[in-house]
Amino acid sequence: MSKIISIHSFRGGTGKSNTTANLAVSLAQMGLRVCVVDTDIQSPGIHVMFQLNPKDIKFSLNDFLWGKCEIEQTAHEVFTEDSKGRVFLIPSSMRTGDIARVLKFGYDIQLLREGFMNIISKLTIDVLLIDTHPGLNEETLMSIALSDVLLIILRPDAQDYQGTAVTVEVARQIEVPQMYLLMNKVPDLFDKTETIEKAQEAFTCPVIAILPHSDEMMMLASNGIFVRQYPDHPITREIGMVAQKILG
Repeated sequence: MSKIISIHSFRGGTGKSNTTANLAVSLAQMGLRVCVVDTDIQSPGIHVMFQLNPKDIKFSLNDFLWGKCEIEQTAHEVFTEDSKGRVFLIPSSMRTGDIARVLKFGYDIQLLREGFMNIISKLTIDVLLIDTHPGLNEETLMSIALSDVLLIILRPDAQDYQGTAVTVEVARQIEVPQMYLLMNKVPDLFDKTETIEKAQEAFTCPVIAILPHSDEMMMLASNGIFVRQYPDHPITREIGMVAQKILG
């Protein structure tokens, strides 16, 4: 049975899209067919990590939402692992006119929901990863409500903590089956045990992993997938464990 996983952060800059991309590849390396949907239509970017050139994108999520194509026409295969594991990416448009149109006119949220269901069926997807827009808006709430798992990315930062508290409360109200926190960009000076205890006490929600600040991640600068470039890195192993945990 397919799983829908929303990856969310209340604020930008947490490494949400980077985490989503690396998690997708880790799942594919386990032999799963994965589809990533970039619903951050106002500020898309995950295609950069998969090195998908915007000029090679014939149809984007925007085109589907405006009735120009079928949802499966927006899916681009961006990673293959052996005979089964696959990652498909449904990108949002980088064209300024398309972004401006979304900001001015919006789109049909229910059509987005139908697109999620249809792509799972059309491409026989095992795991659908939804890379959400930071903060809380209508499409984010809909994505969270449809999800089997909500993975909230935050840094050990006071603003992140306050925003995450809002997200956790909303997720509880709409009864998301499973919810986890992933602490990202944690400095080495922080005590890991204390950081976990502080987060779990603040949100009454399990911390699935702590990903440390990484100079290698900074040097990569989104030009590729970290778990492929650094297969033996502690962060890669941690993301692999996250992949296993969210599958239940």
